[in-house]
Amino acid sequence: MPDAIVNLINVTNQWVWAWPTMGLLLGTHLFMTLRTGGIQRKLLTAIRLSVTKDPDAEGEVSQFATLTTALASTIGTGNIIGVGTSIALGGPGAVFWCWIAGIFGIATKYAESLIAVKYRVKTKDGRMQGGAMYALERGLHLKWLGVLFALFGTLASFGIGCATQVNAIATVCQANLGIPEWVVGLVVAALTALVIFGGIQSIATVCEKLVPFMAGFYILGCLGILVYNRDYLVAAVATILRLAFTPGAAAGGLTGGGIMLAMRYGIARGLFSNESGMGSAPIVAAAAQTRNPVRQALVSASGTFWDTVVVCLMTGLVLVSSIMKNPAIDMGAISDGGILTTLAFDQIPVVGPVILVVGIISFAFSTVLGWSYYGERCLEYLVGSKGQLLYRVVYVAVAAIAPVVALNLVWTIADTLNALMAIPNLIAVLLLSGVVARETKLYLNDLDKRCEDPVPVVDR
Repeated sequence: MPDAIVNLINVTNQWVWAWPTMGLLLGTHLFMTLRTGGIQRKLLTAIRLSVTKDPDAEGEVSQFATLTTALASTIGTGNIIGVGTSIALGGPGAVFWCWIAGIFGIATKYAESLIAVKYRVKTKDGRMQGGAMYALERGLHLKWLGVLFALFGTLASFGIGCATQVNAIATVCQANLGIPEWVVGLVVAALTALVIFGGIQSIATVCEKLVPFMAGFYILGCLGILVYNRDYLVAAVATILRLAFTPGAAAGGLTGGGIMLAMRYGIARGLFSNESGMGSAPIVAAAAQTRNPVRQALVSASGTFWDTVVVCLMTGLVLVSSIMKNPAIDMGAISDGGILTTLAFDQIPVVGPVILVVGIISFAFSTVLGWSYYGERCLEYLVGSKGQLLYRVVYVAVAAIAPVVALNLVWTIADTLNALMAIPNLIAVLLLSGVVARETKLYLNDLDKRCEDPVPVVDR
């Protein structure tokens, strides 16, 4: 590809993910927290609802299945390597700001999921369709923005949802197990085909089993490492809090780049990790069997808690405490989050590398499955169900060739498309915030109340 085009893509990426976009995301998080009356206070209720079935309600899959499918997409390599990148570039204080972004992001995830269910439609063959594109079309009569969101979502699914994730799996398998990367690509492609050709029921069934296992394994592994690093755990927490607000150095070669760098990389990692505001997770939320929009919105919001407040925080504590315990890791000389993460986990005898390898493989594969559904639904909005088979074939083909393709440019393009997805989605959330507030007031105190609005049947 000509250098001029590559430079244009890189400049565009820097522009769309500059402070205005991050400010819009964080500002929406704060605004929706106020607009919903601090919906975060209902977190325990949300967790309870996520494991409560609502079989008599309209929808394709259970609320728990939609949550695990959404988590399959959001809990990815960014929860491991991405946190390492934020620490490498922003210092340990970035972990604190990542956590803060997750807490306030719960409100945006709640809002975008609520309007996804509120404005969902049913196809003639009984499948539920929803997401930002339908909220923009039916709630705001801005179909052209819905088309843009769906276009960006379709294209992004091949990059950030598939190619980059399969490449990460292949790299880990080749480095740690000696398996050729092209073999890994074919195996992952075959496994992906077995799942996604069965539609949402098949994807949800696999995610229901895979996500609890992978998250539980990783969290328990991290807890084990923290026990191993217990002598440095309190110091690690103190360092994270101190360097979140001040520049300076800490024990074990840890350095802080100042509050601005800590905020920049911590907030960015939090926003990217949980996808609150991006509009991806509400696509699967719309398929849930749920009595009313608030019920499913609470379930979806709990995903941000698990993704950022729990998993990213665990990774951050493991990295900071491991680096402090092993001063030989020169953080000041490392700007690659993957290298920093690998070095930190390698300090834990036997267990550390296993947790890292299993975590990356399972997190990445689950993301491949979850994003396949997002991309397919976005394409169906654009061209109807006739594009379904072609999409699945192309998606599997991308998975097969991903390990042998140079992905730096793919990462950049996909990252840019994610930002472009977020903008129309946030427009929908902000302009429909009154609807969110009204629905919340109507159903929050009576979560068993059934929605009286019929789901329209459309020909898509």
